[in-house]
Amino acid sequence: MRRGAGLALLVAAVIVSACGSGDLFRQYEYEEEIYLSLDGSATVYVNSSVPALNALRGASIDVGPDGTIDVARVGALYETPVTRVSRVTRSRRSDRWFVHVRLDVAEVRRLNEAAPFAWSAYRFNRDGNLFAFHQTIRAAAGKEVGDVGWTGQEVVAFRLHLPSKVRYHNTTPDNPKRGNIVVWEQRLEERRHGTPLTLDARMDPESILYWTLQLFGATFAAVAVTFGAVIWWILRRAGRLEENGLEAPAP
Repeated sequence: MRRGAGLALLVAAVIVSACGSGDLFRQYEYEEEIYLSLDGSATVYVNSSVPALNALRGASIDVGPDGTIDVARVGALYETPVTRVSRVTRSRRSDRWFVHVRLDVAEVRRLNEAAPFAWSAYRFNRDGNLFAFHQTIRAAAGKEVGDVGWTGQEVVAFRLHLPSKVRYHNTTPDNPKRGNIVVWEQRLEERRHGTPLTLDARMDPESILYWTLQLFGATFAAVAVTFGAVIWWILRRAGRLEENGLEAPAP
């Protein structure tokens, strides 16, 4: 019993250590996440510490007198003619407030018309037999935010959830593709100083959902044919037995 309890404590300690070092769960100071559709529409998530949002995008979000963040003010920052905010939440980590924004975009190529995404240029078009997504991220706002507890090890990320099989991407080997998800990372300090970052990915022109439905349809058809063949065999056998004056065995 004591040995089992000791083992459990050891496993828990390893997990906590891994989480603390960032080896098991990657935590970002700023993250943009795009769920792209083949028609060019997208759902976009922004997860950012308030200091990073201020420093990178020039926002002026402050902690209120009650020690919290006004999520309505954050939502107003992202509500534009080309974006529609559907949810804003907040959380706290490493003694810093984080905000989490979900928004819908009818046309991802126009996303840079919204001020929070104006540092990027977006392209999404048909390129031969594939669809190509291209995003170039330029200089940040460079706003000074003082000492907010950053250690220099903070990382920002740009994540793409692509709607079909990925045929090419230019992310580094340190950030391998996971299924149809591709991630580009950059040190926060590099992003603050405007080190350019280019996202390039190419994908099949038919969605994963389309192929899933095709597979389901083919499987259903195969089952139906097999079932029909079995019924035909039973009826044929029963007919032969009747011709010979014999009774078909009960099923």
